[in-house]
Amino acid sequence: MGARTHTRAVTTTSRTLTLPDGRVLRAHASDAPPDAPVVVWHHGTPQSGALLEPVLAAARPRGLRVVSYARPSYGGSSPAPGRDVASAAGDVAAVLDAFDVPRAAHVGASGGGPHALACAALLPDRTTAVVSIAGLAPFDPDFDWAAGMASDAALRAASAGRGARARVDDDGVAGFVDADWHVLDGPWAALGADAGPAGAAWPDGAVDDDVAYASPWGFSPRDVRAPVLLVHGGLDGVVPSTHSRRLLGLLPDAQLWERPHDGHVSVLRALPVALDWLIDTLGD
Repeated sequence: MGARTHTRAVTTTSRTLTLPDGRVLRAHASDAPPDAPVVVWHHGTPQSGALLEPVLAAARPRGLRVVSYARPSYGGSSPAPGRDVASAAGDVAAVLDAFDVPRAAHVGASGGGPHALACAALLPDRTTAVVSIAGLAPFDPDFDWAAGMASDAALRAASAGRGARARVDDDGVAGFVDADWHVLDGPWAALGADAGPAGAAWPDGAVDDDVAYASPWGFSPRDVRAPVLLVHGGLDGVVPSTHSRRLLGLLPDAQLWERPHDGHVSVLRALPVALDWLIDTLGD
């Protein structure tokens, strides 16, 4: 089942996939030549999983094809209560198969970062490289996970289980800085236009995401053998940059770009140069 739309000369294809366990996933891909390198975009919390114009705009001139999907309970994908971060790998493998993609790079923003790393750890033969932008590190008693967060109520509740998290109402914007609002009013307006309705329409997606972040992930970042680029804003009050520094110490092959004047959303302005890094990695 598919539908085709046009986004500024980029044709996109959307499909509803039925998985062996009976769940469905809603997936999307931009059209490109058969030999175009593929980037899987892992959306943040909450979002619909649809392809966003700023992502397409960064990928288009670089000859990249973008694939995305809605995690369970978002954007037409079936719920999967109790899912862990690692479960993304099986879902993404099905998405790649549906679009005839043998290997891909993974780019995750915010909550998409852990899911991108899961694919690298658990689909090593199908992963070329990873970019994590403002991504989370694993919940670990040896790491002060909540330090620097403007509001940690939702994630702290999530560590106590799904029921506790469901009782917390958190709009997720307490840690935004002026630079974040500026890009949401400008080049990344599509992100805000997607995230607001997604949070209202699919609150269970955000609950299950948060529980997955604050629970054992089902893999270790030490299992990721692909090269990883970590990008983080120094003013990020949603997911502080200490998370990327923590990941830097856990990942076998990683580098960190810190952007001191960026917050949680404005750091997405680094996406074009991060994609350049991916392309350079493919040439190594």
